[in-house]
Amino acid sequence: MNTPRTDFDLIGIGESMALVAPDPPAPLRERPKLRMGVAGAESNVVTYFSLLGAKAAWAGRVGDDPFGELVCRQLAAVGADTSFIEVDPALPTGVYFKDPDKMNTRVYYYRKGSAATGMGRKLVDSLPRAKIVHLTGITAALSDSCLDLMVHALIERPWPGALMSFDVNYRPKLWPVETASSVIRTLASASDLVFVGLDEAETLWGITRPEDVRYHLTGPKTLVVKNGEIGATIFEGTADGIFMESPIVKVVEPVGAGDAFAAGYLFAVLKGAVPRARLRMGHLIAGGALRVSGDIGPLPGQAWITAALNDGTP
Repeated sequence: MNTPRTDFDLIGIGESMALVAPDPPAPLRERPKLRMGVAGAESNVVTYFSLLGAKAAWAGRVGDDPFGELVCRQLAAVGADTSFIEVDPALPTGVYFKDPDKMNTRVYYYRKGSAATGMGRKLVDSLPRAKIVHLTGITAALSDSCLDLMVHALIERPWPGALMSFDVNYRPKLWPVETASSVIRTLASASDLVFVGLDEAETLWGITRPEDVRYHLTGPKTLVVKNGEIGATIFEGTADGIFMESPIVKVVEPVGAGDAFAAGYLFAVLKGAVPRARLRMGHLIAGGALRVSGDIGPLPGQAWITAALNDGTP
């Protein structure tokens, strides 16, 4: 594993799993050729940050198995710091499968009792300082100790001065909406920056307009409401929302695009970009993820990145 650093641009905390996906995309029932990779909402963001040249680390737990080794090696290969990964000698690394069928991709998770369910506040307390700390609602659903980790990180705030970023990432297979709706609202309200899909807001709280999401989540200074291929709206403080259309992209497979958007947006935050440039950068990185069957898409050229950060086009 890598040599520890003392300060980071971003630390992502959560579960990362081995990913098995057909390549090229095809339904699993057709016995397509498969490829293996690594994916997880938080580690996806860390991967993009590392590829963009930022100092990023992923913290989580994996099993003492080939899948856990794959997670560590792949993150290290992109330049992410892996010093804060805990290896569990008894519990396994989670695995999930993508099952694409035309424009609908189903996902099958095998994560119950995984090493990640043993994460707790001790993991948080072992971490160094970071400018941005990124977490998601997925972690809160994994176990009681994982929920305690989230409460400790977002409400008790062990990192003075860090920007606490929270992506709702509601997974109905992990917990019922009756439980998730109040817990996620509490965690989101304690965060500095929140990402939420409009479809998630409708499922969790019966909300169908971005403006109503802001009315429901007044706690975070910044709220980003994503609406798939339509676009995204940013709300800062009490100001009106700023909307930006999603660019037209030929979609190969949509899973992972939300993490890519969050990574692009957060990278623009790191660079001090204005709100519209943050949205533009989010769309730009998400576009790469949409064009591939894996969770991590190719980065655009430097001219495109520079233009996006300046809210322009090359």
